Amino acid sequence: MSKIVIFGVSDFAELAHYYLCNDSEHDVVAFCVDGEYLPESKEFCGLPVVSFESVENIYPSNECQFFAPMSPSNMNQDRARIFYAIKDKGYSLISYVSSKAFISNNKIGENCFILEDNTLQPFTDIGDNVSLWSGNHIGHHGRIRDHVSFTSHVVMSGHCDIGEYSFLGVNATLRDGITLAEGTLLAMGGMLTKDTEAWGLYTGAPAQKSRKSSKDIKF
Repeated sequence: MSKIVIFGVSDFAELAHYYLCNDSEHDVVAFCVDGEYLPESKEFCGLPVVSFESVENIYPSNECQFFAPMSPSNMNQDRARIFYAIKDKGYSLISYVSSKAFISNNKIGENCFILEDNTLQPFTDIGDNVSLWSGNHIGHHGRIRDHVSFTSHVVMSGHCDIGEYSFLGVNATLRDGITLAEGTLLAMGGMLTKDTEAWGLYTGAPAQKSRKSSKDIKF
């Protein structure tokens, strides 16, 4: 059992607290945010909230680990910034994999949030700071690189390579053997049949590249 500090006081943090408390052996001891966002009550889900600037004084890295289940805002770049800031303080980060997910001895990095009903076929590796919401199919012999978000019911066929900072919307589909470049955004219901360009926004079935960049999309 590890003592865990969760970064954030949003819905994502509340969900992480629920899953860790009900489907893991970890012991959540506190929440943490940047000092300017510290809630007046300094409490969330019945636990203390401490500032990130001073967290190591209260919950040192030799006693606690972190989990940072943040939203994919700014094409996952905000999540990446927090991930590296936590690492710079000397903490390791746990990953949560639901007991109701099907995994195949896959290599899974730090700070991954893998929810129920995901199927991870053999020989596909998952990088650091990856979020797989519920109900995705992750095909064989592929790779999901760091700081990637899948929403729900995404079908990733075999031999795909998903670039860093990519985001895949609900019910998106990827044909086998394609590569998504860094920062690819595939919109809800999109179907990709060919490789993408960096920071491209793709919509439709089959998906076409928009004139807008994925960096222009705010969520």
